[in-house]
Amino acid sequence: MKHTLTFVGIGQMGSGMAQRLLASGFDVLGFDINEQSRLAAQAKGLQVQADLKHALHNRQVILSSVPNAETARQAWLGPNGILQHALPGNIGIELSTIDPETMRQIAAAAQEKGVRMVDAPVSGGPEEAATGNLVLMVGGDPADIAEVDSVLKALSSAYHYTGVVGTGKTVKLVNNMMAMGNILVAAEAFALGTTAGVDPELLFSVLSGSGGRSHHFLKRFPNAIKGNFNPGFKLELGEKDLALAIEFGRTLNHPTPAASVIREMMAMGLASGYRGQDVVAMLDFYNKMHQESKE
Repeated sequence: MKHTLTFVGIGQMGSGMAQRLLASGFDVLGFDINEQSRLAAQAKGLQVQADLKHALHNRQVILSSVPNAETARQAWLGPNGILQHALPGNIGIELSTIDPETMRQIAAAAQEKGVRMVDAPVSGGPEEAATGNLVLMVGGDPADIAEVDSVLKALSSAYHYTGVVGTGKTVKLVNNMMAMGNILVAAEAFALGTTAGVDPELLFSVLSGSGGRSHHFLKRFPNAIKGNFNPGFKLELGEKDLALAIEFGRTLNHPTPAASVIREMMAMGLASGYRGQDVVAMLDFYNKMHQESKE
């Protein structure tokens, strides 16, 4: 028998994952404090609940996908949070991109309540969430992970064991440092090539088979060279994730100078009006900087 699931945080990513689990045959109930998110998910066929206590009643597995660490703390540890209503034996799967220490704090509080936590941040966007093609970095007790194996497999094309709770978040931050660096350097280099007169479509065709290519270059630049910056992964989320990684580095007294420069450039992009657009909008930011330098 498949687990009964409550999905807390049914925004763009959470709703896609909840829909995927529903399509995979799970009994899924969605919860979000935001009414618009609940209504949007409900319109797509997901059963939703406006009261967290009712949303968790008689459910076995609780998944959460929220925007940041403070929201995660409130969702799990707040006075009306998940752990106030969860029951001993429940398993929590925390999917958000947050810092490892917050994840460990949630897991420690959960353990006191008899709730087992699985640390499982994701790599991928809304399209991958909806189709079960995310990549998950999974930390926790192997026995707990095995118990929710079918849930993790439904969400992902692959999931990878990273170690104890907290290591999943660590690997996710490292992954996003690399991904954001790839995108920014590609935007800077691509803008240089087109400024020098190379046709954008031709430049992409050559680079997509060359050593400088990356997953995000191949995924995002076909839209970017057409001026399509509709968000798959918003620029402000990239900046937020880099800030998390930099702060995590500080807690370990570990230098992150390249990530700091990349974050600062993305902050400049946000200040220049690219909030709400895909992170690859940094290509347009570089092109506009060049235009402004000629004026």
